[in-house]
Amino acid sequence: MTLQARLAEVLQTIDKVAAKSGRRQGDVQLVAVSKTFDAEQIRPALEAGQRVFGENRVQESQAKWPELKAAYDGVELHLIGPLQSNKAEDAVALFDVIETVDREKIARALAKEIARQERKPRLYVQVNTGLEPQKAGIAPDDTVAFVNFCRDELSLDIEGLMCIPPADENPGPHFALLSKLAKQAGLEKLSMGMSSDYETAIEFGATSVRVGSAIFGHR
Repeated sequence: MTLQARLAEVLQTIDKVAAKSGRRQGDVQLVAVSKTFDAEQIRPALEAGQRVFGENRVQESQAKWPELKAAYDGVELHLIGPLQSNKAEDAVALFDVIETVDREKIARALAKEIARQERKPRLYVQVNTGLEPQKAGIAPDDTVAFVNFCRDELSLDIEGLMCIPPADENPGPHFALLSKLAKQAGLEKLSMGMSSDYETAIEFGATSVRVGSAIFGHR
């Protein structure tokens, strides 16, 4: 199956599950995860009309996306991997959405760069729903207070929440928890679900799903 066919299949599945869940067509955005693939491997997805992509690393993205953004109109680039504070300047310059705001130091670094560059990427707070020590993200119990801190203290416009459930657990309860936290924080956007569980995520209210291997194949 070609990349274009896999992309079309994922988009059809998103629409089908969204409709079954009582959502309208277009309510769920596909973030095509292109991390570790080079520009030439990404071009077929762009040629097929996909415009929203996710990357894990700032440096890797800098090597391929400025050229691709110049060649294709309307590209929206999401940072979905952990952000180091010393990369905040580069991240604000390149990314349209940063989904991994997960601690005060990062929030302050982003606020400083947003003010300096006068560029405002949309921001998501990453929540560590499984409290996994090796994984980035703020603890569920601290999420609402952290969102309020970002808004009130730093004037950051937080758009939504993001999570990556533990690989060996049923993702449903994690998606349900993220949805509940978003409501408590007054947020409407939920970035959750990957190739293995994006259908479940849509059922629990995901507004964007991050799908890589189901489109690009395994790295």
